[in-house]
Amino acid sequence: MRSMWKGSIGFGLVSVPVRLYAATQEHGIRLHQVHDQDGGRIHLKRVCDACGKEIDYEHVARGFEDEEGRTAVVTKNDLAGLPLPSKKLIDVLAFVDAGLIDPLQLSGAYYLAPESAAANKPYVLLRETLKQTERVAVTKIALRTRESLALLRVHEDLMTLHTMYWPDEIRDAGDLAPPSSVTVRPQELKMATSLMDTLSEDFDLDSLEDEYEVALDELISAHLDHRPTPRKKTTPAPDNVIDLMAALQASIDTAGKKGETKKEAAAGGTAPSRARKSAESNKGASKKAAAKKTTAKTTAAKSTASKSTAAKSTTSKSAASKTTKKATAKKAGRRAS
Repeated sequence: MRSMWKGSIGFGLVSVPVRLYAATQEHGIRLHQVHDQDGGRIHLKRVCDACGKEIDYEHVARGFEDEEGRTAVVTKNDLAGLPLPSKKLIDVLAFVDAGLIDPLQLSGAYYLAPESAAANKPYVLLRETLKQTERVAVTKIALRTRESLALLRVHEDLMTLHTMYWPDEIRDAGDLAPPSSVTVRPQELKMATSLMDTLSEDFDLDSLEDEYEVALDELISAHLDHRPTPRKKTTPAPDNVIDLMAALQASIDTAGKKGETKKEAAAGGTAPSRARKSAESNKGASKKAAAKKTTAKTTAAKSTASKSTAAKSTTSKSAASKTTKKATAKKAGRRAS
């Protein structure tokens, strides 16, 4: 990571040499202007209104025109000669509670790192002091020839710097807020709180993505590959809230269904897939039950057949016994006569 500024943090007689690094970066797709007929690049030229000539960048200065039409030309040398006490210094003005700073005043974000090994000790001292006191430092710094307020605070093991708007740069909201006569009922507050709790379940900030950039990338790829451009439907925002309670309840129900879907997916499949598994399991159980019934019937049939055979055998034996007794009786009668 390349540093963009080098200077010192100054508070009292203590000086902490630091380097400044950009903490954020834009990841948007950069588009340039082209001719819609042939795709040729469109170039903007610097042309002087007075002489009509194209001007090189080295001859471009800054100017200010007053109400009377007079123009004051300010060159780069003029700007470089302006006194800027904070040009290479992050000048600490005060240490205040973080709650006193309105986030509306914050602008760019930067990392502050020790400039050298010798700066580690005072750097850690200032960082730990800010941590223990739970305070932030209001400072001034000059970046790109412009002086601005800045907020110095601790982020994990680093100190960060947030440029700030000057107090008179924050516009007055005026009468933009709803009138004080508008009130809400306790039931509405309760349902709104319930909706907030539902929407906050399992929230993961790192999982969010720029859907517009993804769609733009798909659109550009389709044009480059000469494919049909994809079209995605977007849900329009409701433009008229008639029944606030009904809208809150519908929002809670929708958020609850989305939460259940996420939990089901995390648990190993969606509801339809689990239904299919359950159906397959039921089919398997039915087959097993049918097999058991068939086996039982076969066993019962065999048992009945065995009993029938045994009964027939007993009957045969009984008939043979009776025949033998009759033959013996006849023999005995013959001997007697």
